[in-house]
Amino acid sequence: MSVSYKFATEQADAAAKAADEAVLANVRERALRSETAWRTMASQAFKTEETRRRREETAASARDEA
Repeated sequence: MSVSYKFATEQADAAAKAADEAVLANVRERALRSETAWRTMASQAFKTEETRRRREETAASARDEA
């Protein structure tokens, strides 16, 4: 399953909000772990999207030169 940067960021923000609103410590900790995981996935998705964009630009440039 592929996760987009936007989706992962939205999930991380939701987890951060849940952590802020949590009354119980274990619920807050779980939400913070979730936020960390989603931010990691967002970072990876961003890198993947940037790599894909650069590769497509390079391919388009090569086609234009041919």
